[in-house]
Amino acid sequence: MADQEHIDQLRRGVETWNQWRKDHPEVFPDLRKARLLRRADLRGVNLSEADLSRANLSEANLGEADLSGAELSGARLRGARLWRANLRGANLSEADLSEASLQGAKLEQVVVSELIFRERICVASPGY
Repeated sequence: MADQEHIDQLRRGVETWNQWRKDHPEVFPDLRKARLLRRADLRGVNLSEADLSRANLSEANLGEADLSGAELSGARLRGARLWRANLRGANLSEADLSEASLQGAKLEQVVVSELIFRERICVASPGY
């Protein structure tokens, strides 16, 4: 289960969270199975190296988020907006990316196995 302190920090907003990450570079956020992230506005959030396995990020706005090296195995990213997100080195094994938008996302060295695409996924250039 997720670390309650980490959840509380994230609930304070992206700016506060990002500052907390800068102040605590030794912390690897534990947000496993977190449900509060569904439909969240997390644009520009720093979730690098975070454990988000089995977290519900459905319909979340993760535009320009840093998810590099994040553990996203089994995460629900259905309908998530990952425009220009940094997913370099992230583990997306068994993640549900149905209807997710990945325009301009950095996908180098992403670990994938058994990705779920029940419906369409958009990886075209952003039209905004």
